[in-house]
Amino acid sequence: MDKRLYRSRTERVVAGVCGGLGAYFGVDPVLIRVLAVILGFISFGTAILLYVALAFLIPLEPETSGGAATTGDGGGSGGAAA
Repeated sequence: MDKRLYRSRTERVVAGVCGGLGAYFGVDPVLIRVLAVILGFISFGTAILLYVALAFLIPLEPETSGGAATTGDGGGSGGAAA
């Protein structure tokens, strides 16, 4: 099985790096994000430079075929009526 590392299109907050790492390692992306924030403080910002470098080096996840792109979060303009 050919496992590739991609930046996530769905599990993204900034650039999808943590979401992609979480999908690659089979871990919840929130755990990766918490570790990234802790590492950012411990490394005095060096981890932020690493994140930016990874955002440019890791390719974006390919789009899935099958129509319009959806985020699956239920957001958008079709919210519930008040």
